[in-house]
Parts: sequence; structure tokens; C-alpha cells
Amino acid sequence: MIGEVFDRLVDQAWPALQRVDAGGWTLRAADGVTKRANSVLPLGEPEDLRAGIEEAEKFYADRGLPCVFSVGGGATPGLDAALRARGYRVVDPTLIMTAPLGPEGPGEAGESEGLEEEPGGRVELAETPSQAWLDAWWGVDGRFGDDGLMTAVRILTGVPAVYASLGREAVGRGVVQGEWFGIYSMAVPPHARRRGHGRKVLRALLSHARAQGTQRAYLVVVESNTAARALYERQGFTVAGRYHYRVR
Repeated sequence: MIGEVFDRLVDQAWPALQRVDAGGWTLRAADGVTKRANSVLPLGEPEDLRAGIEEAEKFYADRGLPCVFSVGGGATPGLDAALRARGYRVVDPTLIMTAPLGPEGPGEAGESEGLEEEPGGRVELAETPSQAWLDAWWGVDGRFGDDGLMTAVRILTGVPAVYASLGREAVGRGVVQGEWFGIYSMAVPPHARRRGHGRKVLRALLSHARAQGTQRAYLVVVESNTAARALYERQGFTVAGRYHYRVR
């Protein structure tokens, strides 16, 4: 099932600090930092759907966290309707977008060894996030305050990844996952937008992905983020799936 493939790729590339198996569902927690790392990944079919939901609710209540379900293409049949009936609301409808990484694919022109030489600076790749990288990303995506940054770093570095940066103007993260290359944490601070910086970082990551022998790239973007979607579409990405969160 293609939906389940993406569910698992996203889960693996953004690893929660705590994971508990509950009848095929994975209960994930990371001190409340990001919904992705603090939500149920509901794959498979528990014997009792209602009991499974109640077990998840207790898991998050015990940690002082809201109960959140990530409902994607591989989610348990009937779960979304059951959550709706229990008063869970839909939050952040999200698109999964993919692009091929053939020799004529996106990010091919103007790059060498993962560094882009176009006007405006060089995109540098590193195996760990620098403080400048973290400052740029957290300045855009840091909805959890300074205390959440340490937890966020543990999530980011929970799997091998590459960190792309154009100074403090734009950053991104890439994860090699077999034939797939996942793109995460794309961020451009407000002062640096509409200058092509995000495109440069994206193209450098795709060039790196191609050099690693991966065949296809994917990323996730909130459906309402039309500016980011337009950037990805111009680089050859198309919608391959969707998911949303259900929050109690």
C-alpha cells in the first residue's frame, strides 16, 4: 500500500524519542515537540478499535499531552470516522509530494559536489546541524520555545541526515532511505524570502540525493502553504498522497 509506505518513511525520518507498540499502532512522544513526533501512527487493525483509541488517550494523558492521531493512507480503516465521532478535529491537512531523480530530474543544473555556485552564495552540506542552521530553522519553525530546541535536535539527529544551508538565509535537511530521499525542515527566514534561496537549498539537496544513488525524492508540505507548494512544483514535485492530524 503506497500510503503506508509514506507513513513509514516519514516516521523513520523524524524519529520520536519514545515509541510504544500498541497492537500494531505506534504511540510516539517527544516532550510535545512537533505533532509528528507526538502522535499515534495507526497502522494495522487492532482487535478493538475503541479500546485502541482509549489506550492512546491514556498514554498521552499520562504525559500531559493532547492525544493526536496521524491519519494517512495506511491508517486503520474506520479510524478517521471513529475519531470524528469522538470529537477529534482535523488539523494541518498535508500533502506528500514526490519527484523522480533521474539524470534530467530536478536540481541538475548549476551544482557540483553538493555546492551551488549561483549568485547569492554557496549552499553547504554538513552531517550535523550547525548553530547557524538551527538558528535559521528554529526561527521559522520553533513553535515550542527555547526549551524545545534541545528536544528538536535529538529528533533531527536521531537518524543520519544531511543539513544544507545558505548561510542564515535558508536551510533544509535530507534523509537517505533506500531508494527514497526525504526532504525536511525547509526554512527561509522572513527577511530572506522571494530571493530564490529556498530553491537553491532544495536543488543542492536533490543533487546530493542523486549522488547517493537514490531514485526518488519526497517531501511533506501543509496544504495551505501555497508558496512552498509552488516552489516544489517548479522543481518537478507532484502530489502522491495526503494525510492529516486528528486532535482531541
